[in-house]
Amino acid sequence: MTFKALNIPLSAPDIGEAEIEAVVSVLRGQRLSLGPKMEEFEQRVAEYTGVPHGVAVSSGTSGLHLCMRALELGPGDEVIVPSFTFVAAANAIRYQGATPVFVDIDPVTLSLDPEKVASAISKRTRAILVVHTFGCPAEMAELLALAHRHNLLVIEDACEAIGAEYEEKKAGSFGTVGVFAFYPNKQITTGEGGMIVTGDASLAARMKALRNQGRYDFDDWLQHAEVGYNYRISEINCALGIEQFKRIDSILQRREEIAREYNQFLLDNRDLVLPPIELPSRRLSWFVYVVRLCDRFTQQDRDAVLAELTQQGIGCGRYFAPIHLQPSYAEWNGLSGLEVTEAAGARTLALPFFNRITTEQIRQVCSALQKAISRIVDEKSKHLR
Repeated sequence: MTFKALNIPLSAPDIGEAEIEAVVSVLRGQRLSLGPKMEEFEQRVAEYTGVPHGVAVSSGTSGLHLCMRALELGPGDEVIVPSFTFVAAANAIRYQGATPVFVDIDPVTLSLDPEKVASAISKRTRAILVVHTFGCPAEMAELLALAHRHNLLVIEDACEAIGAEYEEKKAGSFGTVGVFAFYPNKQITTGEGGMIVTGDASLAARMKALRNQGRYDFDDWLQHAEVGYNYRISEINCALGIEQFKRIDSILQRREEIAREYNQFLLDNRDLVLPPIELPSRRLSWFVYVVRLCDRFTQQDRDAVLAELTQQGIGCGRYFAPIHLQPSYAEWNGLSGLEVTEAAGARTLALPFFNRITTEQIRQVCSALQKAISRIVDEKSKHLR
């Protein structure tokens, strides 16, 4: 079978002249780390999110780790987390010797199911790590009520959800801490980088020290109050982030338009479960556009669709392979009670999604996707004859 290569990537950063000039300006200056650009970026993100303090770090992963460390989670502690998410969420828990407790997800939002969370709380539970999956806010009212009832910490993994809202409040502002990520596939990018936001001044100060080898502002350069890490982010990254952030509203609007275009092209396909465009009390922040094959298809069918699209030069991804089924989580492989997670993980497919994708490219992706599905349906029909 021969296809015309389209070369449509899964994601692509949206970098303009303003970003390039900002980076060059830093390179012409004297400060490349821990300087005014970092402080400005921290302030901008914190104010946008509606919390007092921002802590810029080298990645979303390092941000999650610093939260676990600063909140003193460790051996003997359990942290509830979805398995249907990027592996960094669970890894950050394990870095501190705490235990991730995987809980199933809601079939619509693909974020934590509050009823399943309630059933998973034990005497060892210390925190709930809420992931706003694909930029869709989790059911925060119920999760916060559970946390309050059981005196649990709430950590928001909003790495995919900058600008998302739940009941007109920004994702990342509900918990003790929230974390954003700015990898090149995110809504805005710093190349590599992340941001922690919190309303707790002492917690912010500790995380700023921990990101810089455990050195507080009052310490000498070679004096270290704690064992810390090099989780710093450069002025170059922050300058890029500031310029990206200046157009966050137009970027989010454009990404919503793209999602609506996809939905328009795919709406009549009964073999697909499309992501919700709107949900009550929520504003989605579109990180990726992920469709699901309906229940009559298998993981092998999904993988066949993915292979066919890839062969045509269409970037796509299996978002997400459940964490509890990963080789690095072998001791969790036999878990039960994660039916929605496993069903979604076997059938989800992320389609090309970036700010500058064109309507014609979206049309080509949808056409190729539907043809690939039709071929699988035809093959299944032949076997039944």
